[in-house]
Amino acid sequence: MSQSPEDLELNIEAASATPEQEPENSANPEQEPATTTETSLTQPSKAEQQRERASRLMQAVRDELDKALIGQTAVVEGVLCTLIAAGHVLIEGVPGLGKTLLVRALAQCFSGQFSRIQFTPDLMPSDVTGHAIYDLASEQFKLRKGPAFTNLLLADEINRAPAKTQAALLEVMQERSITLEGRSLAVPQPFMVLATQNPIEQEGTYPLPEAELDRFMVKLHIDYPAEQEEQRLVRSVTGSAHADMLEQTALRTLLQPRDVQAIQKIATAIAVDDQVLNYAVNLVRMTRQWPGLSSGAGPRASIDLIRFARARALLHGHAFVTPDDIKSSALNVLRHRVHICAELEIEGLQVEQVLQQLLNQVPAPRL
Repeated sequence: MSQSPEDLELNIEAASATPEQEPENSANPEQEPATTTETSLTQPSKAEQQRERASRLMQAVRDELDKALIGQTAVVEGVLCTLIAAGHVLIEGVPGLGKTLLVRALAQCFSGQFSRIQFTPDLMPSDVTGHAIYDLASEQFKLRKGPAFTNLLLADEINRAPAKTQAALLEVMQERSITLEGRSLAVPQPFMVLATQNPIEQEGTYPLPEAELDRFMVKLHIDYPAEQEEQRLVRSVTGSAHADMLEQTALRTLLQPRDVQAIQKIATAIAVDDQVLNYAVNLVRMTRQWPGLSSGAGPRASIDLIRFARARALLHGHAFVTPDDIKSSALNVLRHRVHICAELEIEGLQVEQVLQQLLNQVPAPRL
């Protein structure tokens, strides 16, 4: 049974700290006792305290991940926001930039179950979901659950496998369950797919089906680090006795499965003004008629945009979603759901450039 936000227990010292208690009136006879009204106005509510604790915990996790992945702050924040929003994330970049490292680092900060699948051209769907095997002793078929029965699932180089294997994740990503031999089996909660892929222009890659792309809440691009960050990275790795830049004992385990579920519930309570919600929906609807885009995003993009913006607001310690949260989240939520016109693609334009033009021209509400 999942834990409610009111029962959230955050397992780091900073997040579990409580405000200092005021001295009792008897210690200072001259001090006037505070009225009930004054106390209620000065002290934060229980919901506000829980939101602040959740924000501090996720900021602590972000600091831990920054230790492992140098110079990729935006990508780290995007992954954490997706976790808070109970979504799935697709990370794209050329080999060697730390895509797999980021997911491993998150798993190190999380005490739940973690599985990794290396997608290859000969990988079968049953290698992902599981299958039935015949037990000679009992003379019966038994179900052997696949690696998808976990909390954090790393689908490494997902576009190296053909479409039929990629499609094995469709059901579990949407319904959080897997059907084996006619039985629908729930996966552990929370559940999140973190998929990495190489650019589709590279040899030996298969494009992801549209239905699967739409199930990813966001698509993040991981790029080459800046010069100073790369110098720091090389210095850190070459100065270590370990071949890999992430030492398994270097990162603290800060998240329990119940913490993640509670934080996800707290995020759903972040206030969204009607004007802000209409702005998010308007952005998504404009992609369906915007010059330069041959196809736009569907209603799931509007839903994911609000969910991701709520998670961003929580991570930054805000009590409500601002238009800036929507605008800052839009590229990550929309870039894999729209297609650029062939003429602009021939001219060398990227889908992000067209979306940025849209974001710049659609007016945001002033609150």
